[in-house]
Amino acid sequence: MAQQFQNFIGGKWVPPTTGKYLENRNPANWEEVLGAFPQSGPDDVNQAVQAARKAYDGWRLTPAPKRAEIVFEAGEILKRNKEELARQMTQEMGKILAETRGDVQEAIDCAYFAAGEGRRLLGDTTPCELPNKLGMSFRMPVGVAALITPWNFPMAIPSWKTFPALVAGNTVVLKPATDTPWSALNFVKALEEAGVPPGVVNFITGGGSTVGQPLAEHSSVNVVSFTGSSDVGKVLGSTCGSKLKRLSLELGGKNAQIVMEDADLDLALEGVLWGAFGTTGQRCTATSRLILHKDIAKSFTDRLVAAARGLKVGNGLEPGSQMGPCVNERQRKSVHEYVEIGKKEGAKLLTGGNMLTEGALGAGWFYEPTIFGDVKAGMRIEQEEIFGPVLSIVTVGSFEEAIQVLNGTPFGLSSSIYTRDVNRAMRAIRDIEAGITYINGPTIGAEVQLPFGGVKETGNGHREGGPTVIDAFTEWKSVYIDYSGRLQKAQIDR
Repeated sequence: MAQQFQNFIGGKWVPPTTGKYLENRNPANWEEVLGAFPQSGPDDVNQAVQAARKAYDGWRLTPAPKRAEIVFEAGEILKRNKEELARQMTQEMGKILAETRGDVQEAIDCAYFAAGEGRRLLGDTTPCELPNKLGMSFRMPVGVAALITPWNFPMAIPSWKTFPALVAGNTVVLKPATDTPWSALNFVKALEEAGVPPGVVNFITGGGSTVGQPLAEHSSVNVVSFTGSSDVGKVLGSTCGSKLKRLSLELGGKNAQIVMEDADLDLALEGVLWGAFGTTGQRCTATSRLILHKDIAKSFTDRLVAAARGLKVGNGLEPGSQMGPCVNERQRKSVHEYVEIGKKEGAKLLTGGNMLTEGALGAGWFYEPTIFGDVKAGMRIEQEEIFGPVLSIVTVGSFEEAIQVLNGTPFGLSSSIYTRDVNRAMRAIRDIEAGITYINGPTIGAEVQLPFGGVKETGNGHREGGPTVIDAFTEWKSVYIDYSGRLQKAQIDR
């Protein structure tokens, strides 16, 4: 029988009120059951939120540097256990070990960065228009934060949300994706070991309809932070909007890499292979489109197809594996459906396009690295997020057309251009509609000290990462101190 794991509520590990559990399986070997996690319900949500509400006053009155020390210690614990945590993440999520080590490292980096913000929750002091009067502003915590996270970065993304929320003085309820509860549980255990007080961090697992939506709707939740699909983000936008509740959304992408005729083509080839097929294409920042200048399109495509065919697909724990499985059967089926759509739209399948079911790969949800040529702007495979190892190549005749094609989707998360022309690079930075732009780098590789997020249907204006993440988890309070000893009337007395 698989080990049963529990929810973490009010500082204790407790079983779900439903008495139900969901199996957590290895996507590279679906017969391997990693554990059973609570299939929680609204009663569990209510208990977790009430625990967070009860702990809030004590936590918000804890000095921010002290809050930050606990976050820093959690980072140290993750660092000590990095290899074990990475191996467990590969078993749970499927991506290769090098990438899961990076996932854990990102959580460590975020801990250190957020801990530093504990001594930099800065406000402003400013001159007032009347004599003997001082104006200043402070950051104040929002309250209880509901954090709903996806499966593709099962430790990094919880860290992006949890650590800044805690340093800012909020208490949290974390709901991970049902495909990857183990990594999130390990993350919470690090915080528990670091000494976070009971109720400050709560953790419940379960589905979106039974946990996620009730969590977002709960009257005692003050801010919701969600990373996931744009469709779910729109539902949450409606839910939180009707209650005037703070909401931070980091949603989908249809990211493109432009390669101009003057680019370092060897470097660009490395970049698109990593951007398109890293994490099996299961990143919101994955390179889903490749925009090639016509002068180099044929030769570059030939090299890219040959390189993609040489990628080793396999269990992420096996040495030499370069790409793991899709996270589950449903995701692989969705990827394959998009491949069929691409064929029907008239795109040319250059390589891949098949489920991998032979030998050891037949035990998991593996799919070939897939590349389409002759893709036209406006095709569904060029417009819609596939979230798998499928790359669409669009050929253009000019820099201006490349920018137009890149901007021509509903999304605006990440973008990339390879060129040796500094003038083109600067124009790309100015004209690309995206929250992130890489020059001579792939569309993936964000660092924690800079804002992360996008425009259009990629989000609602908030940013994770960098000092800007604090904006999602704090309210501004303006304070006026009048030491004139008399009533002064702003504007009127002037």
